Amino acid sequence: MVRTPSTMLPLGTSAPDFSLPNVDGRMVGLSDAAGPKGTVVMFICNHCPFVKHVADQLAVLGRDYLPQGIGFAAISSNDVSKHPADSPEQMVHEAEARDYPFPYLYDESQAVAHAYHAACTPDFFLFDAGGKLAYRGQLDASRPGNGIPVTGEDLRGALNLLLAGQPLPAEQRPSLGCNIKWKPGNEPAYFST
Repeated sequence: MVRTPSTMLPLGTSAPDFSLPNVDGRMVGLSDAAGPKGTVVMFICNHCPFVKHVADQLAVLGRDYLPQGIGFAAISSNDVSKHPADSPEQMVHEAEARDYPFPYLYDESQAVAHAYHAACTPDFFLFDAGGKLAYRGQLDASRPGNGIPVTGEDLRGALNLLLAGQPLPAEQRPSLGCNIKWKPGNEPAYFST
């Protein structure tokens, strides 16, 4: 497990579009997942200990903010040939077990991860109602084994400011997790081991 931080894509970046298969078999695009007041796009997977550590909070976050007009999409971009626990079949079980209230999409080509400059699992991107990046960074300061409770404090703070129409701080802490498992030869230029 390589501890990898977010790339911290520039604030104000437009949300890259996508169309990916959901665990229920239907195709979901950015416009389908987007909320009228903002959208969270997160890169997660099944097997990563950093994601397992926060997965229940992700489901709670969705249930708390979907009714407030925030859309959510979770995307797994890992190479399943080397990590079969992250396969689409296993994603179905994970989404059911965690009761995810949002689409859980499979990025087989890894093109969407490239477009977002996603680097780790979990990696979070919050876009405003106009589709501009307002927050990218950590869910909170909790990591496996550090004893800090999982609250979603950082992302929740960003969501609350966005919903209140207040400016978000430019100083944001990167997420930290396992690196996305790139297919051989598909590693992006921003990836380093």
